[in-house]
Amino acid sequence: MIRVVLVDDQALIRSGIRALLDAEDHIEVVAEGSTGREGVALAAEHAPDIVLMDVQMPEMDGIEATRRIVADERLAGVRVVMLTNYGLDEYVFNALRAGASGFLVKDTEPADLLQALRVTMRGDALLSPAVTRRLISEFVARPADVLPAADLDLLTNREREVVALVAHGLSNEEIAERMVLSPMTAKTHVSRAMTKLGARDRAQLVVFAYQSGLVAPRTAG
Repeated sequence: MIRVVLVDDQALIRSGIRALLDAEDHIEVVAEGSTGREGVALAAEHAPDIVLMDVQMPEMDGIEATRRIVADERLAGVRVVMLTNYGLDEYVFNALRAGASGFLVKDTEPADLLQALRVTMRGDALLSPAVTRRLISEFVARPADVLPAADLDLLTNREREVVALVAHGLSNEEIAERMVLSPMTAKTHVSRAMTKLGARDRAQLVVFAYQSGLVAPRTAG
């Protein structure tokens, strides 16, 4: 069972997403909120698996709410997936830096939203199909709090290669094919890199790849 807290200031959006999620046997919406402040409180109260968080909301925006949820050690198991009306905007960069595990535009197909929740539970979530790999390189590569290059020394050459491919938006299966590995081996390399770098999910791994200079801006096609 995937337990979800839904936070959006538009009641119509909430009701539509809730109806979709409630129709699934393996998903339970445990609470709803309409502001970022409510989102933080509901996450603390229910400790859900996933918070579906709108970006633009009154009182506190979704990015600040995400930052507070991620910073709370008691909520280490909670993952935040951001929702927005726009795929090509400034929020992608800030959402990933805040610790969001995924980023979906609201016109995402219902099946894609459900799949995003499933892969988020596996730690594989990143961006919806509408948010392109080029966008990843453009926004995440912007300089801010650049990580020390010495952190790269924590990774083996193979792990560096895997992290670079993650930053280009490749899935474990695509990484395995590119590197002629089994999917399980590729997943193991990704998991080890995340552990060594203290990344809680693939989104943070992408941020690290660009900030550390492992992947150069605008090279993801």
